[in-house]
Amino acid sequence: MEKVMTITGYKSYELNIRTSQDMRVDIIKYALKQSIVAFVENGGEWILTSGQIGVEIWACQVAQELSKDYQLKYAIIPPFENQQERWSESDQQAYQQIIEQADFYDVIYKGKYKGAYQYTAKDNWLINKSDCCLILIDEEYPGSVQYFLNKAKEQVVQQNYSIHYITPFDLEEIVRQWQEINPEY
Repeated sequence: MEKVMTITGYKSYELNIRTSQDMRVDIIKYALKQSIVAFVENGGEWILTSGQIGVEIWACQVAQELSKDYQLKYAIIPPFENQQERWSESDQQAYQQIIEQADFYDVIYKGKYKGAYQYTAKDNWLINKSDCCLILIDEEYPGSVQYFLNKAKEQVVQQNYSIHYITPFDLEEIVRQWQEINPEY
């Protein structure tokens, strides 16, 4: 049974999303919500992320909202301290808010960024501590999340690990549903 799920995907700038008011954020959050609710209703208990800007922060915001109605917890495990120091002020505020509300927070490496190996260690830790993952990705244009996906695919072969996807097709379907529910969009 899948009790712990890592969630990752594109960073907001990889999607060319510059503000949380962008309509695409609502659509992505809606997709995340559907997947997280299905996970929880099938016995899921924990969401893990590293708290990166974009999909991971949005997933934590959704988990925080859902924890009011479901037995759901979330953890943020960044690869190093102060990963947010080069982010915009609004992204830093969103990050601080999800950390304050998180059920668990710790860093993989104490101190600042020292090298790419810290991201590799973060990916390995998240995969080893979870039963499955949810990835928002277009495999034709994988961006930085491809490194996590490649490691997750290795885990599928080596262990009983599941990869769940949110694809561009899924998002297009949600836009159609969204437009039916919210004609003003």
